[in-house]
Amino acid sequence: MGKYEKLLFQILRGSSDANISFSDLVKLLSHFGFEMRVKGSHHIFRKDGVEERPNLQKEGSKAKPYQVKQVRNLILKYKLGDEE
Repeated sequence: MGKYEKLLFQILRGSSDANISFSDLVKLLSHFGFEMRVKGSHHIFRKDGVEERPNLQKEGSKAKPYQVKQVRNLILKYKLGDEE
């Protein structure tokens, strides 16, 4: 199991949303083909075919738990990661 698969499993499991590294979450979204734009402390992601635009901010070195939940909902809604 590769790094992205482990992170994806951890996010989908939902038991440690407060313990997801911000940089790992950014890399995962980039891996799924999202384009990132930074405006101040906001990291805004977009992807063709995805209506929502996740907006992430750091909380120390971790991602905010509610934003991890938003990313999990996107993964499930658009079945990201299934194409690999």
